Amino acid sequence: MDVTPLVKEGSKIIQSYAGGRFRVSGEVHEGAILVSQDSVRSWSANGPVQELTEQDFEVLITMQDEFDVVLLGTGKVLRFLAPELKAALKQKGLHVEVMDSGAACRTYNVLMAEGRRVVAAMLPHE
Repeated sequence: MDVTPLVKEGSKIIQSYAGGRFRVSGEVHEGAILVSQDSVRSWSANGPVQELTEQDFEVLITMQDEFDVVLLGTGKVLRFLAPELKAALKQKGLHVEVMDSGAACRTYNVLMAEGRRVVAAMLPHE
């Protein structure tokens, strides 16, 4: 489904990912990134999902008033957060939905096109 015509001009659309790179609105970004409707920024969480800590999500915790949900793209394969980490993040008000990167890209684009307040936290792993 092509959501491009539904998207507000200037919004960040995730077009593809491969080889540790993401193409967002025509620009290539390497490594882990955070994508919201208005911005793309690098994310210091470059380890595999099993090694993520609460500190890796600190930037999202500090900006959580800007979005309602975080979509965590874990790479080609869906890998879950440690249950303790997911509980700690939820306690701090951060709702993280974990999915493979393909699903995270598609879901982010659809939710953003619907005007939802969403951020994609994308890990570069295949």
